[in-house]
Amino acid sequence: MNIEFFLLCLLIILASSMLQGLTGFGFSILSLPLLTLLLSPKTAVPILVLYSIIINIVVFFSARKAFELKRIWILMIFGIIGVPIGTHFLITFNDNLIKLCIGIFITVFGLLLLLGFRQKIKHEKVSMIPIGFVSGILSGSVSIGGPPVILFLSNQGVNKQVFRANLAVYFFILNIFTIPVYIYTGLISEQVLNYSIKFFPALVIGVVAGNVFSKKIKEEHFRKVVLVLLVLMGILSIVSSLKTI
Repeated sequence: MNIEFFLLCLLIILASSMLQGLTGFGFSILSLPLLTLLLSPKTAVPILVLYSIIINIVVFFSARKAFELKRIWILMIFGIIGVPIGTHFLITFNDNLIKLCIGIFITVFGLLLLLGFRQKIKHEKVSMIPIGFVSGILSGSVSIGGPPVILFLSNQGVNKQVFRANLAVYFFILNIFTIPVYIYTGLISEQVLNYSIKFFPALVIGVVAGNVFSKKIKEEHFRKVVLVLLVLMGILSIVSSLKTI
């Protein structure tokens, strides 16, 4: 492992975990398109799933009083069902095709949030079934199960702290069910564990800093900057994958 590679990975994990601490989401969305420029998706995704478990415990602890199980239990059940299907895609799809899908998905998601897309859903519980299922597939395949749920909760006008607490529990449960599937399919390799240990200090520093700054930074300004960066990184991921397909 050369020093440039190591420092770049540390910086990516640090920035992404800080974003997660600030907003309650964004760790995988921010880190994955960058890490897949340095690592295979089959290595990067399991690392992010392992880290997400730790991050969401910390985020939930800071917002635990606002947690509302009734808003997410249906999402969790169908998200868990979707995880093995997503894992199958991760194992069987070509790395560059996965990177292309990541880039397209992140670009579209970033633009929707940046443009303030809102569509109030009337039949909330029924809508949770396909949203949770798609989220589970995305979580198992590219560790980005958040966008469908984030759009859903933001469109339903959920309070900021409820939003953070509910997302933390949802992602934690999904990732807990993802790990055994990854172990069974061989995705949790010695290399994945080795990288996870070496980059861990950056994760801890980022999450703690993000939680501290979440009470001091104007969220709306920060959010817009992050969304612009997400769109740019999504485009970068698309261009990078197309060059090698």
